[in-house]
Amino acid sequence: MKALAIAATGMNAQQLNVEVIANNIANINTTAFKRARAEFTDLLYQTERLQGVPMRGGEAAIPEGANLGLGVRTAAIRNLHMQGALSQTGNRLDLALDGRGWFQVQGPDGEILYTRAGSFNTNAEGQLVTMEGYLVEPAIQVPENTVEVVVNQSGQVFARVPDQQALEELGQLTLANFANETGLAPMGGNLYRETEASGQPVVGVPADPGYAKIHQGYLEASNVDPVKEITQLISAQRAYEMNSKVIQAADQMASTVTNGIR
Repeated sequence: MKALAIAATGMNAQQLNVEVIANNIANINTTAFKRARAEFTDLLYQTERLQGVPMRGGEAAIPEGANLGLGVRTAAIRNLHMQGALSQTGNRLDLALDGRGWFQVQGPDGEILYTRAGSFNTNAEGQLVTMEGYLVEPAIQVPENTVEVVVNQSGQVFARVPDQQALEELGQLTLANFANETGLAPMGGNLYRETEASGQPVVGVPADPGYAKIHQGYLEASNVDPVKEITQLISAQRAYEMNSKVIQAADQMASTVTNGIR
């Protein structure tokens, strides 16, 4: 009975849907986290009767046929790169992006990775790094005697040094944009990797047209909406229950046929 297999694909799909929602809710307080959405497509159709073929008399074509769908499958789990709210932290090395763009960091093997989590710090050598210790690109070196670090909206980094009235410029932060942000591969740790689907990074200066502004002393919050996630969780649960009811009904129908034959 095909209904058993069809309903089973529906239960598998809704189980995956719940897992995606669970991950969204788990990361509701993760800096710069982007919520994901499971997307599904229908499976192949089994044709019981073709449309458009001539009628028995051959005078006209059959207007519609009979095509039986065989279930559902996962098409994609899409990360929704929408802007998260900016929350003030007061930490001078916390940098939030307002608009499009990604900070560039140097991974453990020298590969350039991308993040929107601007919770930076300095290492023992005074270099600007992520929480995991990855170097920010382009490299920024903070002098040992720095009193205050100042970053403006266009990504210029300055240091206030004792006995100097003028600020000392340390460097320029740049941002990377991608033609297809959803094509970036998430690696965990708020890091993403470039793929063929994302396209090549286009590097530019913050606050330029098409690039985000940098806000010092702020962090971008997760874009997860708890109300929306709970609503979708309830919907997925109900869909799972309905598919299980279909399996129960199909099993009872098969039992009726079996008992009738006996």
